[in-house]
Amino acid sequence: VQLQAYGGGLVQAGGSVKLSCVGSGRTFSMYTKAWFRQLRGKEREFVAVISGHGRNADYADSVKGRFTISRDNAENTVWLQMNSLKPEDTAVYYCAASREFSLSNNPSDYTYWGQGTLVTVSS
Repeated sequence: VQLQAYGGGLVQAGGSVKLSCVGSGRTFSMYTKAWFRQLRGKEREFVAVISGHGRNADYADSVKGRFTISRDNAENTVWLQMNSLKPEDTAVYYCAASREFSLSNNPSDYTYWGQGTLVTVSS
């Protein structure tokens, strides 16, 4: 089981970026999927989570109304559309997967992790 995250880069404040996370394994495609982010020296922070069927999602208060998580199980892909970006959104973004059904915001509940992709928002 592997996750590969793509799409990071440098963007100006107010701009948009769309991150992708592609997984391997047919069963894996139905796992709960989430995005977390981390700045060097800080704890990993929850960003968004989506249920296995994609019907339910939850977001950190700091990104509500600006970020949207979505998925396509046939493509084994989850996306994070990030709009109205702020400098404080700068971080390495990680996708993660869990066999659990709950929409957890705790990184300890996630077994599988991608390698991370850096998003830098300039002011």
